[in-house]
Amino acid sequence: MQTPLFLPPDMNVELLMSYYPVGQCKVELKGLHKRNTYNDIIDTEMMGDGTMHVTVGRNSIYNSLPEYMFHPIDRFDNLPKYEEKERFEEELEKQDEEIKKAYQFFAPLDVLLLKLRSDVRSTLEPLAKDGNVVLQQIIGDSLTDEQRHNRFIAQIIPFLPCCKYIRGNRTLLTLLLRKVLMEEGLTIQPRSDVRQFADDHPRYEDKLDMTLGQGFVGNTWSQPVSYYDIHYWSDDECREHFMELLDDVELLRLFVKDYFLSVEEDLVFTVSQDEPPLRLSDEVFYNYLGYNTNI
Repeated sequence: MQTPLFLPPDMNVELLMSYYPVGQCKVELKGLHKRNTYNDIIDTEMMGDGTMHVTVGRNSIYNSLPEYMFHPIDRFDNLPKYEEKERFEEELEKQDEEIKKAYQFFAPLDVLLLKLRSDVRSTLEPLAKDGNVVLQQIIGDSLTDEQRHNRFIAQIIPFLPCCKYIRGNRTLLTLLLRKVLMEEGLTIQPRSDVRQFADDHPRYEDKLDMTLGQGFVGNTWSQPVSYYDIHYWSDDECREHFMELLDDVELLRLFVKDYFLSVEEDLVFTVSQDEPPLRLSDEVFYNYLGYNTNI
């Protein structure tokens, strides 16, 4: 068996295991030591005995249990000052050895759980014509009918399985919005800013037994904001359909903010009209300037 090259970023280890015979793929869990935006499969290596060694960024059962079950909680406390550095390094080595043994102890159970997930996936795969569609339905289970029938959101729903890679990545988000809006003949221009928020009307309470919700002191904080200027020119949408366009854009904004934006950031869409250039031709002899004057 050869080492797989150019694995898709959304592939998980259960799918990779299904392509190898039993015993030919060994999995090692490394824990969630990286951000969730990283791939499930961190690294693959073909061993000398022909087995595939796969490093996975998932937690072991060890990571789910309290730390004091494996390590002294006061390990680095009360170290002698005159030998603090040496004792710290010794205790750190002991802790690393304990972690290694804990992973080895739970490895059979972790592999068994992975095998069960792989078997479930293999069982359910024939029941779905397209696994990507199933993921869309699972991730977008809370979408309302209004959101599903929105002309912009309907084009973004196929990207839901990749939302964790797009979230927080302004470049990918901009490319996604440009692709969707381009289908409607709309163009966008991104810009970033930081908006300041202040509590102008703080509430105070003079009771000793008041709750936290009954009184608070005013404060000021900043929040990053992603602005997208939407430019359009359409004879239809410039008239009675314009308000419908604004409603659709607002629904799109809320959807993108929920699925593709970090919780610390806000999203603002501004809609503006691009006037067509003034021109004279055989077909167009005049152009309205927005008031009762003709050329």
